[in-house]
Amino acid sequence: MELLTNLYFTFLSTIGDVAPILILILFFQMLILRQPIRNPKRLAAGFVFVLLGLTFFLVGLELALFPIGKLMATQLSSPMFVFGTPDTPADAQWYSYGWVYLFAFMIGFSTTLAEPALIAVANKANMASHGAIDPWGLRVAVAIGVAVGIALGTYRIVTGYPLVYFIVVGYIIVVIQTFFAPKMIIPLAYDSGGVTTSTVTVPLVAALGLGLASTIPGRNPALDGFGLIAFASLFPMITVMGYAQIAAWKAARRKQST
Repeated sequence: MELLTNLYFTFLSTIGDVAPILILILFFQMLILRQPIRNPKRLAAGFVFVLLGLTFFLVGLELALFPIGKLMATQLSSPMFVFGTPDTPADAQWYSYGWVYLFAFMIGFSTTLAEPALIAVANKANMASHGAIDPWGLRVAVAIGVAVGIALGTYRIVTGYPLVYFIVVGYIIVVIQTFFAPKMIIPLAYDSGGVTTSTVTVPLVAALGLGLASTIPGRNPALDGFGLIAFASLFPMITVMGYAQIAAWKAARRKQST
């Protein structure tokens, strides 16, 4: 019964979130463009599917992804698992949390590959470039960037280093790469950083950061638990431009050898 109540209120909330988008589209289509809506029944059915899909997805996040992300972070960083003692030793080192970094890397990689927004962007990039951009190559490059970024973000939480140092250095690298990367890939690389912060990646990454900051001694979840999403947005830009630079370098070498 509690599940049905949760579904009901989430469905009503989803209608309120999606309704402004529908109203805006109808306003421009009927009053500005003055064009009839094609296939209204099909559009109405699609709108209902969107509402139902979002409702089940949001409820699933609350029931599964958020709890499991926080639970895994808490268990992997607990003193009993890491050190075999009830309390964290005073001389604990950052490398003792190796399983946390590995889990962060793998969860970042896997969730990014499953990210619907990235799949859509990769397919559109393949169509726009007439096949020059491989969808799988782009998705793997972005996934590696997110994985490295989240692993580095968990290292920051463990060590307590200020977030601004990592972000400033990262964007300096992005700016330098922008001058040397192939021009065609630059806009796509910048967009790739944005599409990673979507429906699948964000819930697990946010839960991971909060769970880790709640367990590590001396960390404040409100101050240290957030920031992983920034890493997930930054590092894909680096890896996508790096992927394009490597591809251009290999193409130039093949051209020179022939």
